Amino acid sequence: MTTTVRLVLEALLKVWDDNPEEVLYGLQITERTGLLPGTTYPILQRLLDHGWLTDEWEDLDPHQAARPRRRYYRLTGEGASSARKALQEASARVGARGGVRAGVPSPVIRPGIA
Repeated sequence: MTTTVRLVLEALLKVWDDNPEEVLYGLQITERTGLLPGTTYPILQRLLDHGWLTDEWEDLDPHQAARPRRRYYRLTGEGASSARKALQEASARVGARGGVRAGVPSPVIRPGIA
């Protein structure tokens, strides 16, 4: 698992833990992670492809609202469980390798997600 995937999963899990019904749109996720949209959206798409997320488009007239429609994301129950397990495994691997360097976690590759 890469550091960027970890950041996205942690942001989504925090929302899930507070309220599993709450949704976030892509730019909210970028704000919470500090990642750029060009990094965040491909991660979200991979998580969607793996069934860890659901998405829905906002029901809005973009002309009337004077902004584009938002695409909302939410972890699935299985996604939340899988994300928690993957984050725990990644933390265990980092700890087994001697921790972090200069406060930066070492990325761990997880096939299919990273």
